[in-house]
Amino acid sequence: MADNLYSIEKRLYELSESFSGTPEVQIVRMKPVDQKPMNFDPGMFAMISGIEKGTGKMLVARAFSIASEPNAQDLEFFVVKEHGGHVSYLTESKQGDRYYVVGPHGQFKYVPREDGKVLFVAGGTGLAPFMSMVRHIKNTGIKIDGVLLYSVKFPTEIIYRDELEKTCAELGITLVVTVTRPQEGDLWNGEKGHVDSSMISRHVPDVKGRTAYICGPLAFVKAIKDALASLDVPNEEIKADVWGCIAVARFISYSACFQLLLLKALW
Repeated sequence: MADNLYSIEKRLYELSESFSGTPEVQIVRMKPVDQKPMNFDPGMFAMISGIEKGTGKMLVARAFSIASEPNAQDLEFFVVKEHGGHVSYLTESKQGDRYYVVGPHGQFKYVPREDGKVLFVAGGTGLAPFMSMVRHIKNTGIKIDGVLLYSVKFPTEIIYRDELEKTCAELGITLVVTVTRPQEGDLWNGEKGHVDSSMISRHVPDVKGRTAYICGPLAFVKAIKDALASLDVPNEEIKADVWGCIAVARFISYSACFQLLLLKALW
């Protein structure tokens, strides 16, 4: 794949919109104060730093995959509202609050013209880079052969459900959503349980002929990578984004990735 080279810049952004996407996920949009959109490939991420009121001091930066399509005026991010008892600073922000955004970063990126037969596997807010990819595919009109496996805890946690279903149907992308914690009365008739080799084989019988992209928490990514390996998918055809730790899977160990994740504290 021919890499596009982008300048990594630190720029001031302003929160333009923030709303609840699901009971557990806040959707945050930011616009550049200088009105110049960021250039990036779908799948890349940015580092966001809050600014302490009164002092102007930068708060601890955190990595977020970009959900908006390349060249969109606003950057969009999926933020877990609460994790381990800590509430994300971004969920409490108000319209007009300013942040420093540094990016774009990462090698987990997708160029449709160069990779037309793919498997996307997302866990929770790991859908973000794939939303960017799907939106980009739609807006460029490029035809691909794609399958998107999306794992969520509950049906209510499907981010952008209507847009996702409609866009995938329009593009001919096979969308399979699986719910890992089905509840009585949730009216869910789709797949249930964790994504494993059996589920992948059922929905993607030609998986060995596809490039796989995985995004989600560390345990999720490792489980999917192991499942793909058991199906004889070559390691060089597996790319992974581990919740802010971006890497081509074969170039970085999961233990190293986990150490990097520990350094990114919630605000």
